Amino acid sequence: MRFWPTALSWRRFCARTFTAVLAAALLLATLCQSQAADPEPKRVLMLQSFGLRFKPWTDFAAFLRPAMIKQSKVPIDFQDHSLLTARVDDDRALAPFIDYLQALYGAKPPDLIVALGAPAAEFVQRYRNRLFPQTPMLFTSVEARRVQYDKLTGYDTVAAAAHNFPAAIETILQVLPDTKLIAVVNGASPNEVFWQGVFERELAPFSGRVELRWYNKLSFEDILKDAAHLPPHSAIFWHLMSVDAAGITHEGSTALHRLSAAANAPIFSYLDGFFDGSIVGGSMHSVEKGMVVAAAAAIRILNGEKAGDVKVAPSEFELPRFDWRQMQRFGIGESNLPPGSTVYFREPSVWQRYSWQIAFIAAVLLIQAGLIMVLLQEHRRRQIAEVQSRQRMAELAHVNRFATAGELTASIAHEINQPLGSILTNAETAEEILKSSSPDIGELREIVSDILHDDRRATEVIRRMRALLKKAPFEQKQFDLNEVVQETIRFFAALAIGRKFQLVSAITPEALPVLGDRIQLQQVILNLVMNGIEAMKDTPSEYRIISIRTSRAENFAELSVSDRGPGIPEDKSKEVFDPFYTSKPEGMGMGLSIARTIIEAHKGLIWAENRDHGGSSFRISLPLVQ
Repeated sequence: MRFWPTALSWRRFCARTFTAVLAAALLLATLCQSQAADPEPKRVLMLQSFGLRFKPWTDFAAFLRPAMIKQSKVPIDFQDHSLLTARVDDDRALAPFIDYLQALYGAKPPDLIVALGAPAAEFVQRYRNRLFPQTPMLFTSVEARRVQYDKLTGYDTVAAAAHNFPAAIETILQVLPDTKLIAVVNGASPNEVFWQGVFERELAPFSGRVELRWYNKLSFEDILKDAAHLPPHSAIFWHLMSVDAAGITHEGSTALHRLSAAANAPIFSYLDGFFDGSIVGGSMHSVEKGMVVAAAAAIRILNGEKAGDVKVAPSEFELPRFDWRQMQRFGIGESNLPPGSTVYFREPSVWQRYSWQIAFIAAVLLIQAGLIMVLLQEHRRRQIAEVQSRQRMAELAHVNRFATAGELTASIAHEINQPLGSILTNAETAEEILKSSSPDIGELREIVSDILHDDRRATEVIRRMRALLKKAPFEQKQFDLNEVVQETIRFFAALAIGRKFQLVSAITPEALPVLGDRIQLQQVILNLVMNGIEAMKDTPSEYRIISIRTSRAENFAELSVSDRGPGIPEDKSKEVFDPFYTSKPEGMGMGLSIARTIIEAHKGLIWAENRDHGGSSFRISLPLVQ
């Protein structure tokens, strides 16, 4: 008996069939999209110079890989190979190595070859025609002098560095200015032999400033022994130690760490890959920054740009960096570090360690201080009022002293004239007594006693006057007196034309270093010149000449300002420096007095004298700075 499906079952069958077909179609579409979304990874051959654990190339590779992965939009398959023959000068193993690479990649060459280090770069350039001549190649982690730019093809690009070893040595001498010896650590591999020649050529100019000791012909054990007994004021410059003179290879940082522990002198370097606690620092390349640039060039090539069109400028030294721990070890101060230097690994300060405890204690102290300030507020106000009152009294007294000096001129003159007149009278009396045939010795003693008494009275008057006009302090600095004179002459250039006089100068060519206040000494010269101008106002214009001269007399600097005026009356040559003495109706008589006060404050002398052919000359003598 045959079973015929009903209409309902037939509809169910059709629905299930349609669902299965739709699911299959969706699955097929998803697989196709997945294959399109996951493109084939790029294959990059990394050719190491010495091995996978040799500094600094391991550092370059460690930064280059993540930088490329981060910048790439597709997966990257890194495949590493090491040029072990770079450790020795022997090319016999190169042919098998080339055959090995061809066997691996002959059928399917890599998308990019990255040569890390100078030995790898040199190897690639020598065998470029046999090693995938049309495969893009990037030379990096290499110094520009180690690349043969004339042999580069359109499939090659270079991301190199430019070492400035003289600048690195200059940094050492700036940080340690007393350095007498620099030991240079360099190995004996073919690559290091090349750099030894560069060192000896580029550092030859330093031979007159510092002794250079080369370690390239010593085994590393002998280097440790010598570095432990370097003379005082020595430093060490670390370049490379891949293979020492005994043929022993040195991987990683072991050699540098051992040298740092044994050496009695600070170690500097040129690459921050060695900046791991073993060296003081110096002007160095940044491995990370260099590899970010190299990675960008590599990604451009993997994205389809022609390698020959990708240009990268060689990287330069970064601003110097230094290790605070090594600086403390060798007593290196921050004052000698080059401008822009950065100091790393500082130990945390007390504040950084105990910030919340210090903040709590400070808060308590501030609260206590606030309470004390509130309690003493009224007392402080009274103190401030008293201080202000005393200040006003002091200012008033200061003004009053100068006013009194003018008002008491007559009384002061009388006070001085009285003892001087008594001295004259007693002296004349004594002279008459001495003319007699039998002078009275007792009376002469009394006369002498009176003279001494009157002299002390006059001295006391002068002392009081000096106390009344007390000198003010000034700022002392060292400068060249000739510069001040020349600056003053320039100041009078325009005035000389307006006043119709000539300003003649004779400045000694040798420097006259003096110690004092530049502005005050310039004020003295200005006063003397202005006095000379006033003195020649009635002199014919063709004779209005002011001469300024400087000279050196043993340990003193001498300055003279001369004019062709009427000169100084013989009986007034000393009085011209007295306060309030003036020959000008409108003058105050303080200019020359102030000038003498300034010169004496500088431990110098000033005096006036008349010239043989008319006019006066004011001369100044100041001690030179030895």
